[in-house]
Amino acid sequence: MKSGHLRARAALDRLRAVPGVRAALSYRREWLMKDVIAGVVLTTLLVPQGMAYADLAGLPPITGLYTSILCLLGYAVFGPSRILVLGPDSSLGPMIAATVLPLVAADGDPDRAVALASMLALMVAVVMILASVARLGFIADLLSKPTTIGYMNGLALTILIGQLPKLLGFDVDADSLIGECAGLVEKLADGAVVPSAAAVGIGGIVVILLLQRSLPKVPAVLVMVLLAIGATTLFGLGEHDVDLVGTLPEGLPPLTVPDIRLDDLAPLAGGALGIALVSLADTISNASAFAARTGQEVRGNQEMAGIGAANLAAGLFQGFPVSTSGSRTAVAERAGAKSQLTGVVGAVLITLMLVLLPGLFRNLPQPALAAVVITASLSLADVSGTVRLWRQRRIEFLLCMVAFAGVALLGVLPGIALAVALSVLNVFRRAWWPYETVLGRVPGLDGFHDIRSYPQAERLPGLVIYRFDAPLFFANAKTFRDQVLRLARTDPAPSWIVLAAEPMTDVDTTASDVLEDLDETLNAEQVHLVFAELKDPVRRKIDRYGLTRTIDPAHFFPTLESAVSAFRRRTGAEWTAVPPSDADHR
Repeated sequence: MKSGHLRARAALDRLRAVPGVRAALSYRREWLMKDVIAGVVLTTLLVPQGMAYADLAGLPPITGLYTSILCLLGYAVFGPSRILVLGPDSSLGPMIAATVLPLVAADGDPDRAVALASMLALMVAVVMILASVARLGFIADLLSKPTTIGYMNGLALTILIGQLPKLLGFDVDADSLIGECAGLVEKLADGAVVPSAAAVGIGGIVVILLLQRSLPKVPAVLVMVLLAIGATTLFGLGEHDVDLVGTLPEGLPPLTVPDIRLDDLAPLAGGALGIALVSLADTISNASAFAARTGQEVRGNQEMAGIGAANLAAGLFQGFPVSTSGSRTAVAERAGAKSQLTGVVGAVLITLMLVLLPGLFRNLPQPALAAVVITASLSLADVSGTVRLWRQRRIEFLLCMVAFAGVALLGVLPGIALAVALSVLNVFRRAWWPYETVLGRVPGLDGFHDIRSYPQAERLPGLVIYRFDAPLFFANAKTFRDQVLRLARTDPAPSWIVLAAEPMTDVDTTASDVLEDLDETLNAEQVHLVFAELKDPVRRKIDRYGLTRTIDPAHFFPTLESAVSAFRRRTGAEWTAVPPSDADHR
């Protein structure tokens, strides 16, 4: 009996560890009406955006609704955030299309496209769940802010150019941004614009933007969709060459294991990794923003598990990869959402619509969906952030522009790979060529200071205080050595070079060998290498490497002040003002 009781208790504890179960047990009755109302409001955004983003991904609009239903339910059970809303996303749409469409047969078989997109969602789920188990939430940091801005700007331009033909009522057959631009110009020159389609599309953009600016609490997308359906019904736009969504399939899809070929797996895997990275970075960013306002704690590894569950549910029911939506989450928050019940209400309402009213959107014009996507793409672009980078730090502006060009010219998936590579290389660059300087004493200021900032700083004859602002490792060890040797060979030569070693958070084995050779070279020239403020873990590494065979153990000091005091006791040196030409360390 006792063992059975213990097993039952352990099972209950495991069940309570599931975020959805934990949220249900702590749910407050006074939240119910707020969550239901927020769910109704959210649904007005979920339906048109779901269909529009499915079309952006090159898939039938109905798959956007399937995806919305299943991912909302999956995240409600396994997602840790109370109010984050997941679903089809404008930033993922081009990535899905870039992965799936090249694998679809020449006739553009929609069933094969859906199967590939569903398998892509399952692969994203596997990546997310494995990353969660391995606690790899830090991977989201691989996209730095400048490269993210550049990537998103490029994505916004790609979406905008790609949707303009649909907005204007014609098609362009091209597989690159330059090709789409050329095709767009050619079609415009040939007079291919359908006036009624252009009126619906451009009018839709105007309605959304005006409502978002003047009446932000009004569901602008829903208002535009209803107006477009009304215009289609009133003026018979379907008979004037305007493509319509048509009647959606009735009911829900069955549980389906996507049927794909083995040679599809490799290209899908590459796309899944890129989508997982962007989805994770987007989710962590949104989770942090909304958690700061609601007092919640961001749990990156649990967020990955929640995103994985949402993608798994979508992939098994003819859906495609999903991510967090900042705009939909903001709508839910403004509507009073208190828990993931808001998303569950939205999923139930979409399901009821598909079961009871599948023809509700049959008169929705395709240019109206293009208007939804284009206005969403405008929110991806960060022009002010780009300008700020230009004003504040030109090297990061350059990284932003390269990431932008990578997406615009190479494509969405190569662009995200380039953005990650640029972020990593930028970190490596800073460690490879870190800031380094000589320090001196400034009368009236405590401590020792950079002589570039204080050219009047005083120096001790025979002593150089040198700071190298990075860990010592294989890539920068020789740079460090060359700088120290240059300081040692000035005229007059110093007898001590004191390393202000507090920024040196590590010394690897390559750097250890360089330090040993450097100390032997300096000793031969009657110059001593002295360490001050070296962190204890790094000092233990130096002892383990055996560097104290050449570096005198007495030349390690806890502070710069103690090292300077030891030098003054030994030599009797006094602080001396250095002429600017000599103090200008370069």
